[in-house]
Amino acid sequence: MGEDVELVGLYWTVSGPVEVHFGREWSYFSWEDRCAEAEKVGFAGLGIWHADLEHVLESQTLQDMRRSMDDHGLRYLELEFLMHWWLDPSDDRRKESDRIRRLLFEAAEVLPAHHIKVGNIPGDPVKFGRLVESFAELCADAAKHTDATVAYEFMPFDVNVRDLETAVRLVEEAGAPNGGLAIDTWHLEKLNIPPEGLKAVPRERLAWIELSDGRKAWMADDDHVDEVINHRNLPGEGEFDIPGYIRAAKEIGYPGPWGVEVLSEELRNNPIDVIFRRAYDTTAAQFLERSPR
Repeated sequence: MGEDVELVGLYWTVSGPVEVHFGREWSYFSWEDRCAEAEKVGFAGLGIWHADLEHVLESQTLQDMRRSMDDHGLRYLELEFLMHWWLDPSDDRRKESDRIRRLLFEAAEVLPAHHIKVGNIPGDPVKFGRLVESFAELCADAAKHTDATVAYEFMPFDVNVRDLETAVRLVEEAGAPNGGLAIDTWHLEKLNIPPEGLKAVPRERLAWIELSDGRKAWMADDDHVDEVINHRNLPGEGEFDIPGYIRAAKEIGYPGPWGVEVLSEELRNNPIDVIFRRAYDTTAAQFLERSPR
């Protein structure tokens, strides 16, 4: 792999045996161990989920976390995930969202945050105008604390933003200089958006790209959530044209870094060294591919 390609091991990929969205979301792997393994295999950064961040901070400070990243040469951090920021401030879900917002913004002030990822995982219906206004407000608030981009991730479960045209419209109408899109190849495939479709995204709004492989057809009609959180594949081990997405992103000028976002029960149940090595090696190999499978 060329030296100019930087990969980031995202939280759900390298967290180990967590219970995604339905139980213990914090990792048994220490932050220091994750930083050490990332350096060992070649990752340029890591990701962390808000529940895991809270758990890590029970025993160390943000400065301690920054020291571990610096000691192991890690330059990028993804902070996730913020939901319900569009709700009325009196709503209990918004109050919890605001609490997590403060946590992530405080972390971004100390850690080398590349972006803060936000979106609508629950799939709540929201009037588009409200979503635009709230995203603009969120970005303005973030700018008071960090230079990190606020990256909106759209996905199949997002009933408001389910295609690239609408996603681009959201960030364009919000007009925030620090607002952009987070693109996940798994979500693109499940929404039937081919690699060429990426060219609809203006370069200045393409904030982040995550690589993830899987099956083109849904595994089952009645439980898509299980496939999302347990049955993705490492890049190159599924049916998607990962090299094609990489080429399309490069053609519009995306420079990286690139996230590795693989929610896989099989992968999570491996030892930490196996998880990190497999995630890095399989993804790095996609940058050597010259033609789609």
